[in-house]
Amino acid sequence: MATEWQTFPIQFGGGLISNLSPLQHGMSNIGSGAILQNFEPTLDGGYKKVLGYSKLINTAVTGSGIVQGVCVVPDSGSQKVIAVRNGVYYLANANDGSPSWSSLATAADTNILKVRKENYNFTGTEKIVFVDGVNYPAYFNVTSGALTYLTNSGTGNTAVEDASYVTLFKSTLFFTVGTDLVFTSPETDTDFNPANGAGSINVSSTITGTAVYRDNLIIFCVDKILRLTGSSSADFTVSTVTDSIGCLEPDTIQEVGGDVLFLAPDGIRSLSSTERIGDFGLDVASKNVRPTLSRQISTGTHFNSYILREKAQYRIFSYTSTERASVAKGMLATKFIDQGGQGFQWAELKGFKVYVSDSNLIDDVEKIYFANEDGFIYKKEVGSNRDGSAIDAIYESAYMPITDPQVRKTFYKLDLYIKPQGSFTCKASTRLNRNDANKIQPPVFDITGTGGGATYGSTQSIFGTSLFSTVEDETYKNNLMGSGTTVALRIEDNSTNASFTLDTAILEYTIENKK
Repeated sequence: MATEWQTFPIQFGGGLISNLSPLQHGMSNIGSGAILQNFEPTLDGGYKKVLGYSKLINTAVTGSGIVQGVCVVPDSGSQKVIAVRNGVYYLANANDGSPSWSSLATAADTNILKVRKENYNFTGTEKIVFVDGVNYPAYFNVTSGALTYLTNSGTGNTAVEDASYVTLFKSTLFFTVGTDLVFTSPETDTDFNPANGAGSINVSSTITGTAVYRDNLIIFCVDKILRLTGSSSADFTVSTVTDSIGCLEPDTIQEVGGDVLFLAPDGIRSLSSTERIGDFGLDVASKNVRPTLSRQISTGTHFNSYILREKAQYRIFSYTSTERASVAKGMLATKFIDQGGQGFQWAELKGFKVYVSDSNLIDDVEKIYFANEDGFIYKKEVGSNRDGSAIDAIYESAYMPITDPQVRKTFYKLDLYIKPQGSFTCKASTRLNRNDANKIQPPVFDITGTGGGATYGSTQSIFGTSLFSTVEDETYKNNLMGSGTTVALRIEDNSTNASFTLDTAILEYTIENKK
């Protein structure tokens, strides 16, 4: 009597999981990844190969060494960016016919590690304030295009000479200097006179960053987290969120879809609101990827992060100056629920070397720029390659027993459902019995898709653009021959071809006998 074939569906989702044993992982988290590199969990379902980056302009920022800061200029109709190198501020507009870097100003002390900034508008003119931990703050007027430094001539100005961070809260600029928060008078950017409502607050611990969250200014320290409430110097009040957890790296602090993420000693934590008014949750958001993240933290010397607003995504990068860009590591997390650290799905990034970055919405389009020591400014989320180099994307599932891990199964077919964004190629394979070297493994097979399929009359069709309609799912059927007690699925694409989304896989098999 013929053995009846059975089907085993694998819905791609759940993100990278690296904190479980292989058997636990394969039994309890079908569709998640034991390896998930350069594939992002998406809000629309599945894993999409990440997009690439390219040079903003083909000229490196003047000077040598690392780019110390980068800033998206909020100027409608332009692609302006400010970059800092060797303590000199430069401006370029990628929309110019022959874009180049023009000097704005030079810091008095050019021995700068990183430059950070804040955007604000108190008088109808967009401005940006920069701090570098060494010099007085620098102010850029978007309308005039001029950048000027604060001097020591004003009352209280010397208090912010070596500010490291700056945040806008309640129409007031808050500068961080060691353990002090120094703030301006309301709706001013250079008035530090206490008689006009300016002042300072000492929190008795080294501040590692600040962030606005709801109606609070969150103050991250090395060993605790505080919050400042109120609307002016008359009623500013500091209280404790926790005195047992701190933030290690200021450039990992980002708000993502209602949660603030930051790097704590035990991983990436999420600061979120709870049902109790005035209370906060502090979940560990990176529990599923703790070994992977710990490995990156142990080898990195600097860290940076940015957000992708439309994707509800957080990206963090570990930077080492001597590391080649092709092997530079990072992590991404997509947020799937409204509140709490358990709602993030993770993946690993490779080939993205980020020391400084900035993102902003200009004309309702998200602009993301980053830089490292090669001197170029790169724009992110464009194209399907890393400035001409391939993107190495890998998905590998855990070893799945399907039913009983002691029972042998014979595998006959693998159907893959993939959403292409254009022509693509990838390699797929199954690995049996934990890829046992003594086990004959099924061959690797190529998957080639043309993509670009269109349905006339689709509600998402856009005539006159490269997107004519929604690309239909494509099914790729493959014959298998092999048997084993466990099976893992691996899909890999190391190319500059178009992105695609892994939706679902279906294995067809029969049950055999106990091993």
